[in-house]
Amino acid sequence: MKYVKAQNVFPKSLLDEIQGYVQGELVYIPKSSVNYKKWGASTNTKTLITQRNDRIRQDFKEGTTIVRLAELYNLSEDTIKKIVYCRNS
Repeated sequence: MKYVKAQNVFPKSLLDEIQGYVQGELVYIPKSSVNYKKWGASTNTKTLITQRNDRIRQDFKEGTTIVRLAELYNLSEDTIKKIVYCRNS
């Protein structure tokens, strides 16, 4: 997230109104729900992680241990457990 100067983006009348509420502070203005994208929507990261997790579950079903899966996928044993025991995925 980058910071921009308020006087460079808001009209003077709006800036004056905002300054009636806050001055010299950082204010986060979230994206509107119309412009909001869910995590992973702009890249294929979500798909890649889903595919990796599916492989982990398959390897586990085929007998690979939690410890070995953690080594193979460079994840903690707790993370592997969450992946293989999660019912919602």
